[in-house]
Amino acid sequence: MSESDDVLNTADQPKLTFTGDASRSLLIVDDDAPFRTRLARAMERRGFDVVAVDTVNMGVEVAHESAPRYAVVDLRLGDGSGLDVVKALRDARPDARIVMLTGYGNIATAVAAVKFGAVDYLPKPADADAVESALLADGPLPPPPESPMSADRVRWEHIQRVFEQCDRNVSETARRLKMHRRTLQRILNKHAPRA
Repeated sequence: MSESDDVLNTADQPKLTFTGDASRSLLIVDDDAPFRTRLARAMERRGFDVVAVDTVNMGVEVAHESAPRYAVVDLRLGDGSGLDVVKALRDARPDARIVMLTGYGNIATAVAAVKFGAVDYLPKPADADAVESALLADGPLPPPPESPMSADRVRWEHIQRVFEQCDRNVSETARRLKMHRRTLQRILNKHAPRA
């Protein structure tokens, strides 16, 4: 192996340890490489010491070894659930401020993220300003939304939550919601109503 190959291999390796101010340590766990890279660079420009990884296993490893002060974790990753990373972060550092990101936003996943220890929940693609604001917010909850969900959206979200709680079993969900199975299937096949 030549020296240039060695340099290339080193450049491809993600940074796995924090080297700067421990009070600004930030772990980003997201399997969307372009988004992860953009967010990591933007947060570094804001003064964070960033480690960005793409798997649950690597996120859990960094959490146990380094116990970062902040974290931004995608809910759905290629090798599992980001909730496993949140749990590892909470175990390693109970005062860590964790923000969950997901492209699959619904009430059920937001509730699960908060129960596991996230302080906020942002839909993807979230910009660096929104992430920084959520990480550095004084209180445990973000301010109320400017425009809350419509009644149709709340109904849809409730159905999605029960569906997830029933392990995506349509028959069981229909029984618990006391609705016909075909009606439920039609609702599940439609796009979410506008907020």
